[in-house]
Amino acid sequence: MSSGTWYWSSSKAIPWRNVSLEDRRVLFLIRASTTVRARRINRTFNTTILLTSHYMQEVEQLADRIAQGPLSARGGGAPRGLDIEEALQFAKQILEALEAAHEKGICHRDLKPANVKLTPDGAVKVLDFGLAKFLQGGASSAVAGATHSPTLSLAGTIPGVILGTAGYMSPEQAKGLEADQRSDIFSFGCILFEMLTGRQAFEGDTVSEILASVLKTEVDLTLLPPRLNPRLVELLRRCLEKQPKKRWHAAADVRVEIEAVMGRGLLTEEPRPTEARPRPLWRRAIAPAASSVVAAVLAGYGAWTMKPEPARTVTRFSVLLPDGQQFTNTSRNVVAQSPDGNHLVYVANQRLYLRAMSGLESRVIAGSEIGAGVVNPVFSPDGQALAFFSNADRTLKRLAISGGAAVTICAADTPLGVSWDEQGIVFGQSGKGILRVSPNGGTPEVIAAVGKDEVASAPQMLPGGRAVLFSVKKTVEAWDKGQIVVQPLGSGERKTLIDGGASGRYVPTGHLVYALSGTLLAVPFDLDSLAVSGGPVPIVEGVRRFQSGAGATTGVAHFSFSSSGTLAYWPGPNTLSDIGTDLALFSRNGNDVQPLKLPPGQYSSPRVSADGKFVAFERTDGTQISIWVYELAGGRAAQQFTFGGNSRAPVWSPDGQSIAFQSDREGDLAIFRQRADGSGTAERLTKPEASVGHTPQSWARDGAHLLFSVEKSNQSTLWTMTVKDRQIAALGDIPAREAAFSPDGRWVAYQVGNPSAVYLEPFPRTGAKYLVPQSGGHPFWSPKGDEIIMNTGPTQSRVIAVTTTPRVSFGRPAEFPRIGRTEPNPQAGRRNVDMMPDGQHVIGVPTAGSVSGEQTAQQITVIINWFDELRQRVPVR
Repeated sequence: MSSGTWYWSSSKAIPWRNVSLEDRRVLFLIRASTTVRARRINRTFNTTILLTSHYMQEVEQLADRIAQGPLSARGGGAPRGLDIEEALQFAKQILEALEAAHEKGICHRDLKPANVKLTPDGAVKVLDFGLAKFLQGGASSAVAGATHSPTLSLAGTIPGVILGTAGYMSPEQAKGLEADQRSDIFSFGCILFEMLTGRQAFEGDTVSEILASVLKTEVDLTLLPPRLNPRLVELLRRCLEKQPKKRWHAAADVRVEIEAVMGRGLLTEEPRPTEARPRPLWRRAIAPAASSVVAAVLAGYGAWTMKPEPARTVTRFSVLLPDGQQFTNTSRNVVAQSPDGNHLVYVANQRLYLRAMSGLESRVIAGSEIGAGVVNPVFSPDGQALAFFSNADRTLKRLAISGGAAVTICAADTPLGVSWDEQGIVFGQSGKGILRVSPNGGTPEVIAAVGKDEVASAPQMLPGGRAVLFSVKKTVEAWDKGQIVVQPLGSGERKTLIDGGASGRYVPTGHLVYALSGTLLAVPFDLDSLAVSGGPVPIVEGVRRFQSGAGATTGVAHFSFSSSGTLAYWPGPNTLSDIGTDLALFSRNGNDVQPLKLPPGQYSSPRVSADGKFVAFERTDGTQISIWVYELAGGRAAQQFTFGGNSRAPVWSPDGQSIAFQSDREGDLAIFRQRADGSGTAERLTKPEASVGHTPQSWARDGAHLLFSVEKSNQSTLWTMTVKDRQIAALGDIPAREAAFSPDGRWVAYQVGNPSAVYLEPFPRTGAKYLVPQSGGHPFWSPKGDEIIMNTGPTQSRVIAVTTTPRVSFGRPAEFPRIGRTEPNPQAGRRNVDMMPDGQHVIGVPTAGSVSGEQTAQQITVIINWFDELRQRVPVR
């Protein structure tokens, strides 16, 4: 635009050179005779700028450029005709405009070359956003060109009313259905096809014929340039898919793909194979003398078509998480594949990220930022929604992959695996078994119950909905000693398929795939007989597992596959013994890590004595959970403290002479006390009712009061006991499982759920209660009582300064930047960290690789055409 062009603002003439950059950014252009009126609104003023017709003379329609000549491959053709590179540059800018509009909730609904303007400097302007024009011309009117075919519109929000331009509208628009951003993607595909071929994608002599072509006819991709990059051909094909769910869903994804193609070459060395159109029979009969040749050709063609289909290439690549992202809530699956294999979702930084498999970047799914984090995402059968568990309010939720408000499905405890198919959503639940609920909400029903000493996880409804597949184990066992079972609905008769493994999944290839240690194995599985055959075959090594020792609830293997045959998994060690579950002493900031001199094993719930000389902890051997005591000076080996039954949750007395703990040694989950040196016999302190568990939490400084939790039917309340005379009393109606006395014994910090938060109350109670700001997770105190520390994620903690005299006040919450797994022991619900008396060091369970300095891989491995490899390695009869 020349500097001599003038604009008019109200009655004042303004030279173009004096118009600010902000005022040049025209959002909406509405054509009115020979003048374009541009309106923009900012925070300080409303201005209507009138552009003279001189400007309109310098702006060109994309439709006119396409009509000026055929496509040239870099330089030939008409003087103003489009070449491939220029067409893609225009396409990229059109997508940027759609991307910006879609982010604002605006759907164009009438995208066509006539609504795309080209400025002299090569910029693209997309016009007429949201316009609704009345029908111009009847259905039988001749159409000179689809690019100028009538816009069909009466009201864009009335169901059943056709909206859009016939030659560029999507099939759903042609049917009078609601249009969304995917409709704009279809219209964009029509424009791109026209720019690349010089012909409209869908043609006809009348509007009715054009609409019929849109609904029934596949676009002829053989008209594209013969050496066009196949990736661009595939991009165009997906833009023009008839079914919206198979189409590209976001303009940004298409833009990223085009940028990738532009960076790797627009043309290939060899012409792209095209589908030869069969000639009419009469043409083949013109030369009877060539009949023998024709016969030979036909015979050769028949032999060719009878050849077995060549095996597809199995491709592997890694998807690296961007800097600053880290997998979170890793006790549940962190990766999920859409059924069509087009999208990948993973859990990082306490939220959900979506990545198109054809794209280069991931984006946060709006609505998944819920503070305490998300757990175990799974796709809906159509791939358009996700179900996940919200730690914030302890519910299963549903969320569109495009983002928005998450809808509550039902209340739940942290699910032990989730899957979603046409039969509904199924999930595992501690103490209940396998449950099913409608994705629209309701009360879950138990479809497979388990015993009180069992844990069930990783459920999957088998095709047809007549049986459910899941993993089960004894409470005290490790998952590698569990079973993968199938149970027909209604019969209650469980059938064991695999003895020794977990995370079983039925694969459409006719296989059962499951995890043993860090390896995926496969075995043929018959749906009719619900039986496996042959022996298991290792198919993928190095799949990350959650710590899977005795007492671990999930033992999840982080993998997911699509119905189209793509596998995605989080890589890890080949064996669970490679996963660090030892104890370590490390500095508060995580820079200095010193493993304790303990033999290899599964350790959890460390608790340090008041003088800092000893640490008590749980240790499991796959069959039993016991408590051990270790002298931190390192002079002696760790000593086993409890014998007989399963013992958990050690708590030191203030003088360090005794340890209280929970044990099932006498048939119930009671609290016992024993001298810390192991001498004497254990003394029972509580007598719980049937189906009730007592767990010690904290011992007051005076030694006279013991704080403990009472668990019944997945509900927990706090109680206190006077140790001398065994008098117990409820601490009000506090619904908390994890709690701790302050070092002076005058305050109790405790965690409650729904939503997760930490509160502070005086002891004895006065009725006062204080919410700890930005809190969540299991709380514990610094030795001086001037800080409360809360573990808020698998490897995250938060600290907040607290003052209790003369009044209660809190400082600003800060991250507690240390490495190490703070996630609680799933079975006991106990934190995996405790502080040393100096307040500068903690003892906890290191994350995998943190002791050796090797960080856990933050990446996802993807295998395309994995089903082909699976069939080859494990043949099915």
